[in-house]
Amino acid sequence: MAGAESGGSAAPGEDVKPFTPETAKEIVMSLQQPAVFCNMVGDWPALHWNVKYLSAVLDGKTIEFRIGSKTMDLVPQFETRCSYVKATLEEFLAWSSGQPSCLSGPFSCFEYSKCWAYADYKYIARIFEDKAEIFQDIRWSDFGFPGRSGKESTLWIGSEGANTPCHLDSYGCNLVLQVQGRKRWHLFPPGDTSFLYPTRIPYEESSVFSQVNVAKPDLKRFPKFRNATAHVVTLSPGQVLLVPRHWWHYVESIDPITISINSWIELDADHEARVEEAITRTLVCAIKSAENPSEDDIWLNPTEVEATSHEINLQYLNKAMSAYFKCQKASVSEQTRPSSTEAERVMSASRKRRKKQVGWEPEGCKLLTHEFGLSTFKAEKFQKIPFGPHLIQVLPQSQETSSAGTVESDYRDLLHENKGGHFGKLHCTRKQLAMSNDLEMPANQMDSDGSPNASQTALSTNDLLDCLVNPHVISLVAQLLLERAGV
Repeated sequence: MAGAESGGSAAPGEDVKPFTPETAKEIVMSLQQPAVFCNMVGDWPALHWNVKYLSAVLDGKTIEFRIGSKTMDLVPQFETRCSYVKATLEEFLAWSSGQPSCLSGPFSCFEYSKCWAYADYKYIARIFEDKAEIFQDIRWSDFGFPGRSGKESTLWIGSEGANTPCHLDSYGCNLVLQVQGRKRWHLFPPGDTSFLYPTRIPYEESSVFSQVNVAKPDLKRFPKFRNATAHVVTLSPGQVLLVPRHWWHYVESIDPITISINSWIELDADHEARVEEAITRTLVCAIKSAENPSEDDIWLNPTEVEATSHEINLQYLNKAMSAYFKCQKASVSEQTRPSSTEAERVMSASRKRRKKQVGWEPEGCKLLTHEFGLSTFKAEKFQKIPFGPHLIQVLPQSQETSSAGTVESDYRDLLHENKGGHFGKLHCTRKQLAMSNDLEMPANQMDSDGSPNASQTALSTNDLLDCLVNPHVISLVAQLLLERAGV
């Protein structure tokens, strides 16, 4: 059992984890539905972090905050629609706790009752680069990932109402530790992708956004969202949420201050996903760069510094494909190589572990190999996943339980009550290609009462891209390209 890292003998029941690192890793790498780990991080120093402590560690260093509006409309509050300020955590704390505006620095321009602030996607290795000792406060080794600490983790600090638009991550799966306050997670399975109206505008590598504001859905414009299966859970301090690969999620802070830490876990499928992302980048940059820009069309997410050239994007695509084939070859070689003794197999696994690194470079193969035979584990042991008080399923709302904190119960009722209608005034910042359930008439060709427009509205470049770089289309294109290159 983990938990006796100090070397001394633990008292009975003290620091004993409900899962060994090996079992926890098997769960993380095989489970295809969200779940909450409990009682796994009680001895992590990071669990005692708060904004005041982190402010003292940063010692006046400024970080960027995203500012959004607490007033919610029918359009997702994408990062391109937010304001940004650079401020200290001390100023953030003063603003969020109602202290005089003279102490809140740039936050004084924003009324706390109307706005939220979010220091999101902050790589701990970057913002605490001169405080490396803080990395050891985070111990993902308890989940079977030895050596993974704060150096491979990301920090999120938000005020009440701070949120991340609904999206899926193209790479890996996600482990999220809730440190302070509570966050409500709205999760949707990969099979619901068509119900969430995926878009790559705003464009960000590795993030596929939903056009639906899932907290206030416009069911007239996005009628298929009624068919989506929501898994909603409120994550409390000390709990760790597993977000499996390609699960959609919308996340909101529901307490005055929240702190979360996450780490993305690499998967074998990431190499094919990188090929798909390279295709998407090439198409989006080429088409949007060819369009006459307008002030209202901010198509690059703030995380993307600039639109890369077609030449660079093709290089990226070729390197991604090269890495894919290199790892495929390595995998086949590993499976066919004879091993005469158990010692040789152990040494082979050890060598593979030493080669693992975080991140990706085209020249190398850095995926996390499933050393324990993942496909066999899925087929034979999936029913034996040890669900219980220490591992709680985040179930569809029709099957919900309250064991993992607060699970919201009125989500499906909200959708059914508004069947055939929508919340408030129809509001849209750009044209959408949203089809009705019967696929008879695009939504942008209908009047507010549902009848066809007198004149058809012209489709936009973004409409074209929503179809052209739809995840299903890109997956097919990637397969065709890999077949072509593999001949």
